[in-house]
Amino acid sequence: MAPFFPTSIASRRRRFKFSRRINLISGAVILGLLIAVALLSLVWTPLPPAKMRIIHKLQPPLAFGLLGTDQFGRDVLSMLMMGCWNSLSIAITAVAIGGTLGSIAGISAAAVRGPFEALLMRICDVIFALPPILSAMVLGAFLGPGRFTAITAIAVFMIPVFARVTLATALQTWSRDYVTAARAIGNTRLAISLRHVLPNIMSQIIVHGAIQLGLAILTEAGLSFLGLGMAPPAPSWGRMLADAQTYLALAPWLAILPGLAIALAVFGFNMLGDGLRDLLDPHQASR
Repeated sequence: MAPFFPTSIASRRRRFKFSRRINLISGAVILGLLIAVALLSLVWTPLPPAKMRIIHKLQPPLAFGLLGTDQFGRDVLSMLMMGCWNSLSIAITAVAIGGTLGSIAGISAAAVRGPFEALLMRICDVIFALPPILSAMVLGAFLGPGRFTAITAIAVFMIPVFARVTLATALQTWSRDYVTAARAIGNTRLAISLRHVLPNIMSQIIVHGAIQLGLAILTEAGLSFLGLGMAPPAPSWGRMLADAQTYLALAPWLAILPGLAIALAVFGFNMLGDGLRDLLDPHQASR
């Protein structure tokens, strides 16, 4: 008879590895559904999201439409679907821009070091002192509320976040033996950064980007809540929450539904980030 102890240890390891995949699978499924809904809203919604039907205002779910109507008689389900596209597109675009610029700055600072690194850190400190809400208020005063204002405010805040993470991981990579060998045979700092540093820190950038997408969703909702995001009548989850404040007692579903959508999106991005970290981190994968 085979000993029980090794079999028990092996089964525990299999269960532990499977449990680490649950985060990745759950996050991917949630975000896959949200992205599918967002893309579907571009070609079809149950009713036109901006069409007002005052005679059907504040109808509860299933009374008029699947999820009811708002104070203007607009279909809540259609607004949630179109708001999913607006919120996700703003968050993903802002993180992509901020992540790209921040990663380039971090990798460059790790390669050059010296005054450039110190200057980058001071710029990051200044940007961190100006939260995205305040930045959007300043931009909104000049540009007016809209998609560009929200994307710019979130992207500017994301640049120092990615710059610091990229700089820290790139400095660790520069201390590796294979980088030292590449420098010894005469490779330039640019070539080393592109051939050795960037491929080895790309997994950390991807994981951090997935986690920051959840923060970007929250920030976009906050900007729209303050009237600095998508300009009406374009629907947004944050604007739907702002419009629902007056009707919390009379029509609570107007606040509950977009709030659940925001929470689901943030939860999905966080789960995906944790799952990618477990999958791409060699230390996690070797356990």
